[in-house]
Amino acid sequence: MLDNLQQRLAKLSEPKNIGKLKGIRGGIEKESLRVDKNGRLAQTDHAQGLGSKLTSPSITTDYSEALLEFITPALTTSEAALDHLDDVHRFTYSQIDGELLWTSSMPCILPKDSDIRLADYGTSNIAKMKTVYREGLGNRYGRGMQTIAGIHYNFSMSDSFWEYWHQEQKSNASLQDFKTESYFALIRNFHRYSWMLLYLFGASPALCQTFLQGKKHNLQTLHEGTLYEPYATSLRMGDLGYQSDAQENLLVCYNHLSTYIESLHEAITAPHPDYEAIGLKDAEGNYQQLNTALLQIENEFYSTIRPKRTIASGEAALNALLERGVEYIEVRALDLNPYLPLGLDKTQMCFLDTFLTFCLLEPSPLFSKAECSNNKENLAITVTQGRDPELALAAADGMIKLRQWAADIIQRMEPVADLLDLTFETKEHNSALDIQQQKVADSSLTPSEQILDTLIAEKMSFYHFSMGQAEAHANYFNSRPLDENTQQQFVIEAKHSWQQQRDIEASDNEDFDTFLASYYRQYNRD
Repeated sequence: MLDNLQQRLAKLSEPKNIGKLKGIRGGIEKESLRVDKNGRLAQTDHAQGLGSKLTSPSITTDYSEALLEFITPALTTSEAALDHLDDVHRFTYSQIDGELLWTSSMPCILPKDSDIRLADYGTSNIAKMKTVYREGLGNRYGRGMQTIAGIHYNFSMSDSFWEYWHQEQKSNASLQDFKTESYFALIRNFHRYSWMLLYLFGASPALCQTFLQGKKHNLQTLHEGTLYEPYATSLRMGDLGYQSDAQENLLVCYNHLSTYIESLHEAITAPHPDYEAIGLKDAEGNYQQLNTALLQIENEFYSTIRPKRTIASGEAALNALLERGVEYIEVRALDLNPYLPLGLDKTQMCFLDTFLTFCLLEPSPLFSKAECSNNKENLAITVTQGRDPELALAAADGMIKLRQWAADIIQRMEPVADLLDLTFETKEHNSALDIQQQKVADSSLTPSEQILDTLIAEKMSFYHFSMGQAEAHANYFNSRPLDENTQQQFVIEAKHSWQQQRDIEASDNEDFDTFLASYYRQYNRD
């Protein structure tokens, strides 16, 4: 067994092993709000031409009817993933009749909470479940929070790598159990260092006042209608974003698959007083939420990273993980960069691949409760104070300044970048590290500081800045229509998705109450 990063990298760098990392796959899920020409939340239906939200492999919606989600396959090059995402944007603009895609993670001008439309997925039981889940989120946290957009990055290693690495590490576990254990080791290291992603790529230091809708906050006023924190990196990831008071005390253990499943199983099955008070149904018998537990389903747990397994329609995610193990991981800590038409670029993807490979190959001790607490606090303080040059975080051997720690981590990543560059015959991974190291040395190069510098220098509101970027990116995509063949492929995909939705609706043979009861029986331990 190879016990340290240097040994592992040395083994992978041997001529016979060069290429073992070639099968790294990356997939992008990118959310963007549809807004009208005045920068207000679109109240229109999801465009028919985009296909079915329930079944389309490329274009769906997240929480609200207006929150589009673009999906790429898991691909072996960043160029391929970005090209696919670019095509999806160009096709979408051909279908949304002059509306714009909001380019910031924090939302546009919002109406009152009750006027934010929930996504409608049709009449099938699985569609109703998706809508009721969103109804529950709105009742629990407010609908406004669910209009926040971000980027999810799906990462996996190839089967051939796992077969080789399983043998090299002389593991006695089955191949699938070894993969699962290794992905959980990656996840633990990710939690140790994920604050760095907020510093490097956070792009939500300010927001529109309409987002708060009377919610208490400690933000400062920059201009009329714009609130901010001077050293903030990603308000999206803080207590105004994807956070929950009810989940504050939910301790999910990432030491093993079994402890992870047990943590979430209890949260999904044990009643929670706050949500029992809401009730399962209203007086007219309409569902207000899927259940009265702390979590309706696994996705309600707002984590910066998730272990994932492809699931069948109606299958519980925890059961899929328990039966078939971890297939890939999903990084969920990334803001949209409003300066980039796609929200991210190749440099960021090369850095993510390097970072995640580093997290996988670096030895990853099991968490103690104290370390879990430190990791959580490090992330929280980086949200609001990440660019403060004096900010210190809690490391294993005591407090250390964020910038010093980030510089140290990037330096430790350099041999990983060397290996990836050798594998792919490029210099892009080292170049990506160099760019991020410059950001560590000079915070003015970070997206969060660049946004604030623009708002301050030009006396511009968050709304006007984001609106300007949305218009510029719309012009960029509209000026580059798809070729006829690619356009037609998307049209065919959309038509096929509608047929799939109709087939699902026709195949339902039970009422929704029965369907939902059957779904939750998957969590029974009898």
